[in-house]
Amino acid sequence: MPLPKWVAKFNKRVINPREVKRGKWPVLVHVGRSSGTTYHTPLEVHPVDGGYIFVLVYGSGSDWVQNVLAAGSATIEIDGNLVELISPRLVSKEYASNLMAADTKAPPGFLRVSEYLQVDVQA
Repeated sequence: MPLPKWVAKFNKRVINPREVKRGKWPVLVHVGRSSGTTYHTPLEVHPVDGGYIFVLVYGSGSDWVQNVLAAGSATIEIDGNLVELISPRLVSKEYASNLMAADTKAPPGFLRVSEYLQVDVQA
């Protein structure tokens, strides 16, 4: 995991609820794979042809990533619009970089991000 788990837990409990209320970030809506609880997670997301790429700053073991992979779908709210997402899959840094716009800033090197999550928009 690129960032320590305590940072992820702090963000999940303290920062994320505040950011969802602020409405400045796209919000991923996903269902817990064990609890069935609906979660709202503000995330950095980049549009690509036919879908989106998520930067996995906490790695692919993060709860939200595992929830989306297990469900095979999720919803993202962007600028008040709900978009249904399907076919989630982990992709490499190199693969994701080739899909994203040329002017997309890469995560800082100290995060050691090596995996991304690619999803398609349900037609």
